[in-house]
Amino acid sequence: MEKNAKIYIAGHRGMVGSAIFRALKQQGFENIVTRTSSELDLRNQQAVIDFFDEEKPAYVFLAAAKVGGIVANNTYRADFIYENLMIESNIIHQSHVNGVKKLMFLGSSCIYPKLAPQPLREDYLLTGLLEETNEPYAIAKIAGIKLCESYRDQYGCNFISAMPTNLYGYGDNYNLHNSHVLPALIRKFHEAKQENKPFVEAWGTGSPKREFLFADDLAEACLYLMENYDGRELVNIGTGEDLSIKELTELVAQITGYQGEIKWDTSKPDGTPRKLMDVSKLHAQGWKHTVELPEGVALAYEDFLKNQEIYAV
Repeated sequence: MEKNAKIYIAGHRGMVGSAIFRALKQQGFENIVTRTSSELDLRNQQAVIDFFDEEKPAYVFLAAAKVGGIVANNTYRADFIYENLMIESNIIHQSHVNGVKKLMFLGSSCIYPKLAPQPLREDYLLTGLLEETNEPYAIAKIAGIKLCESYRDQYGCNFISAMPTNLYGYGDNYNLHNSHVLPALIRKFHEAKQENKPFVEAWGTGSPKREFLFADDLAEACLYLMENYDGRELVNIGTGEDLSIKELTELVAQITGYQGEIKWDTSKPDGTPRKLMDVSKLHAQGWKHTVELPEGVALAYEDFLKNQEIYAV
């Protein structure tokens, strides 16, 4: 990407988009185009047409999406498939129409079959049934991958897809009703410590294993791939390392300084038994993460403490 090229980040205020914005700035890119959701409704086809016609970006990072945890995905199934399909269809099509040089579509590890072999290789896509609780979201993300492949096949568009593992970091969502597991745990343990609660209730059995990547590491990987990867096939982005939810819970308790008991509500769902990314393709491209989980959780907790009034709603 040329330093003066116009770069559009869709979803620049989200955790991923804001990390990409910071990474671009740090690397000397200044011509960055953004719009808030109130300024541009990405679900609105005509609004997206008008935006691309006006701005004509050379490069696009498609980080905008409707996201949430298990409860949100399972409760608002129609919203998750409809809104994500509209966002990605509008942006990818207009990127083609307006001659965007390169686009990166960001998906999710939930695109892979629920019981796929571990670690998850890129070629496991569409080889089995999805996890039921977030199937609509996963199908929308799979459609985004196929849109990029199809526009490449038919029109020669340089549209690439990257699948991040579970993410956390600055500006995460700490709402206990629709957040992901790591930020939810940070908030739960912090509030339990503040209120001297004798125990914290965690969901499920604690046995599922998950992989976590610091969002600023993801942003570095995204920029690296935009500069160095032009392949048709999607690329996993992760650490290649995982731990159990029980181990994660104990780590968050330690970092937040909570001394009480942890109780497991086994009536709550566990979700997929394990989700570990095979990142050998990414490593072969020449990129590896730098922020390990204990350091990243400490940075996220520090960010939470600084912004409690915004996050704790």
